[in-house]
Amino acid sequence: MKFISTIVLALVLGSSGSAFADAAAGQSAYAAKGCIGCHGAGGKSMVPTYPSLAGKDAAFVKKNLTDFRSGARDNAVMKAMAAPLSDADIDNLAAYIDTLK
Repeated sequence: MKFISTIVLALVLGSSGSAFADAAAGQSAYAAKGCIGCHGAGGKSMVPTYPSLAGKDAAFVKKNLTDFRSGARDNAVMKAMAAPLSDADIDNLAAYIDTLK
């Protein structure tokens, strides 16, 4: 029984991207960290060269922010924006952006 509980817990935690992400904290960070300046209020960019984030899922956002932070994706602006983000910041931002439709 303990084995089954462990498997269920692992599936729940693994499938959610981050079980402890806080979308409200992500919403605050989205404004405070300047995301809103390029990606727009509600994730809808008003500048054609900046992508809208509304409709993107948490896994997409987390992967891209992590890649910008590590240098796996190369964009000077996004590397600078992602560099100071903690894993929790990325999880929270991803959770918030996931709510934007």
